[in-house]
Amino acid sequence: MAKHSSVAMALFRKRWLTVVALLVMVSVTTAIAFIVRASLESSCDCRLYTTNQKRYNSSPESAKPIGVAVTQNPLSFMKSRLVLLVSHELSLSGGPLLLMELAFLLRGVGAEVCWITNQRPSETNNVVYSLEHKMLHRGVQVVSAKGQEAIDTALKADLVVLNTAVAGKWLDAVLKEQVPQVLPKVLWWIHEMRGHYFSLDYVKHLPYVAGAMIDSHVTAEYWKNRTQERLRIKMPKTHVVHLGNSNELMEIAEDSVAKRILREHVRESLGVRNEDILFSLINSVTRGKGQDLFLRSFYESLQIIQERKLQLPSIHAVVVGSDMTSHSKFETELRNFVISRKIQNYVHFVNKTLTVAPYLAAVDVLVQNSQGTAAGGTQEIVTNGTTGLLHPVGKEGIMPLAKNIVRLATHVERRLTMGKKGYEKVKETFLERHMEERIAGVLKDVLQKAMEHQRT
Repeated sequence: MAKHSSVAMALFRKRWLTVVALLVMVSVTTAIAFIVRASLESSCDCRLYTTNQKRYNSSPESAKPIGVAVTQNPLSFMKSRLVLLVSHELSLSGGPLLLMELAFLLRGVGAEVCWITNQRPSETNNVVYSLEHKMLHRGVQVVSAKGQEAIDTALKADLVVLNTAVAGKWLDAVLKEQVPQVLPKVLWWIHEMRGHYFSLDYVKHLPYVAGAMIDSHVTAEYWKNRTQERLRIKMPKTHVVHLGNSNELMEIAEDSVAKRILREHVRESLGVRNEDILFSLINSVTRGKGQDLFLRSFYESLQIIQERKLQLPSIHAVVVGSDMTSHSKFETELRNFVISRKIQNYVHFVNKTLTVAPYLAAVDVLVQNSQGTAAGGTQEIVTNGTTGLLHPVGKEGIMPLAKNIVRLATHVERRLTMGKKGYEKVKETFLERHMEERIAGVLKDVLQKAMEHQRT
């Protein structure tokens, strides 16, 4: 969350817009920073600086929310319940990471949680291996997507959560004639907004599930309208749930020593000075996430600084989410653009990692470039001009973003003030306990519907 988002949310799957959200170690915009408890291999190994984080085992445990007295967890009613989570894939993208965060929240209150990856690669790669072992370490059972065990688990479960529209294909492929028995206890968690997801191949069972959970009001309205107009089907009862930052991330945000150490370590690894200004986009490097538009804006900002002869520390762009092992055409295009514009000394690519907290501590401005303004749910999180700056979608946003990069680089006080206000908003609305409360209400409603259906 938020996969996840301010760091909160893989949140607003919408058409692509541009957000510049200020952060003072934490800010408010996409599901990027939900899971900071373990690390995959990256160019910055920050495990040395996580001694204050909790060590987890298979037994559930609770964490004390930041600045709040310990009270009963709102999800405690899920204790001993069997929950099946079905993900379309297992990767470092927003959807699977958000579902994993839900798995850990449920394990924390003693629920029995099973996980299915519908499109699991035939050969286990490093990412799948690491994420599965992370779940096993936390007591989440990993079940094969096909076969009798998957069917038995679905039939026995108190609750089945389908994650993303694409996961709908698992129903017919595996459950077959037993689909109607499972639908009354299904919560469908939807993140997508691109047109090709509105297909009956994916969502023909959507009207018959117990409920849908969507990350923003704008996305919910979009799904309601598109399913009616395009597919002639009706959405089930739909719950809008804004996500929240994990307790572990907030612990780091509250720890000035940890932040300083992480900031210094990351900056040293990138070869930048303490006074340099870092703008970062943290997301899997894919075309829909807007890294190409961000780098174009960054280049234009350098041109503006040069033309105006502004006296500033060096500004740098940090793209976290790289994966050159996949030989992605898009990433190759990004790197070629950087070389062609001769800005290699100011652009840094960092490998995909679950440990994003060090990079949040190291940068001055977080850029969420895949959505924003009225076309997405970002406006439900970021208050434009107060906790961040919103920009137009697509190519139209390149120059406005470039100008705002310059504006934020030149106005230190404004940058810090916006970051502080963003952090205040996080603590008011986007903590883990807030997310637990919102999700608890949804799960209670779905379980109630499932029990009513069983009685009838």
